[in-house]
Amino acid sequence: GILISYLLFASSSQLFFSYFKDLVGREVTVELKNDLAIRGTLHSVDQYLNIKLENTRVVDQDKYPHMLSVRNCFIRGSVVRYVQLPPEGVDVELLHDATRREARGG
Repeated sequence: GILISYLLFASSSQLFFSYFKDLVGREVTVELKNDLAIRGTLHSVDQYLNIKLENTRVVDQDKYPHMLSVRNCFIRGSVVRYVQLPPEGVDVELLHDATRREARGG
């Protein structure tokens, strides 16, 4: 998969908000700043990059057994370290172009 750093989100949140909206319905893995990684279907994302996942499962179930019963979750954008996207969900050229436009200020 492709990892997108939350540090990139902070400066380009509108860019990533639009990008993630197009990934609704796809499976993603969200790694939190506390090292918990949750895989699930992206249900929604808002302008603050808060993420709602459905059909979730914890990547390291042995380390987080208390999370086994969690099937849906809301993740505050500010606690996200990375979002791993499915390779088929990534148009690298489109992402590069959008990032270059954003860096130039529009």
